[in-house]
Amino acid sequence: MPDTMEVLSFDIQGKFAHFRKFHGNNTAMSYSIPPRTTIIGILAAISGEEKDSYYQRFQSEHLPIGIRVLDDIKKSFHRLNYLKITGLSDFTGQKGRIQTPFEVVTAHDVKKDLVSYRIYIKAGDSADLYNHLKDMLLSSERSFNISLGIAGFSAFISNVEIAEAETITLDGEWVDIHSACNSEQVLEIDFPDDPEVKFNHIEEELLPADFIGDEKGRELYRMNRVLFATRRFPVHVKLNGTYHKISHNGNNENIQFLEYAGVFSQQTE
Repeated sequence: MPDTMEVLSFDIQGKFAHFRKFHGNNTAMSYSIPPRTTIIGILAAISGEEKDSYYQRFQSEHLPIGIRVLDDIKKSFHRLNYLKITGLSDFTGQKGRIQTPFEVVTAHDVKKDLVSYRIYIKAGDSADLYNHLKDMLLSSERSFNISLGIAGFSAFISNVEIAEAETITLDGEWVDIHSACNSEQVLEIDFPDDPEVKFNHIEEELLPADFIGDEKGRELYRMNRVLFATRRFPVHVKLNGTYHKISHNGNNENIQFLEYAGVFSQQTE
């Protein structure tokens, strides 16, 4: 009998997105996909968690998460006019303004299309947390507004589905992975001869995964090193690891859940 599990997925879409790179300084660069820390913030908003109260409860071992790019995306820089603030009296604009580069994620056709991602979650060590989020998503309940990164980039959720996923382990075999995959498990990447898929744009990023929480608050704890396509096509990889095969309306998706690549700082016991 194949090894199976329940996976809940939903699509999140919006006109614009910005997931600020935490190592940026005066230039607001953006990741192409939401880091795990952003995704748990979206889930916490749906669940009604208080700000900064949920970091330990939503850590990787309690709630495994995967993500897929559904439609082609691109990034572009824009200039934002901010007030130049050097003291308390400068909020009137007396010191003028300062232009700051700001990177925005959009669909390839900004006029017609949306930034679209598919999020996957499964039960980890905390089945209660997964079941609570499942109930909230299936009932379309939202405690707070959700966005794609910053508050002004509002988003909406659709296509909430529950599916059985078959767990498959490979030892250096080729497979199409539709979601972001864990870089350490990818041995090779292949680009098919199909002209459309051949120029699939692939990125590798080191993304924030977990915060420590409690008295240390938003101090970064773990990171994910991931490989993903910024177009709607899967990545053809030689994989040494485990993936999960999901059927969606007759179509198969091969996904991975994000695994942390290492500890960034020490968590207090």
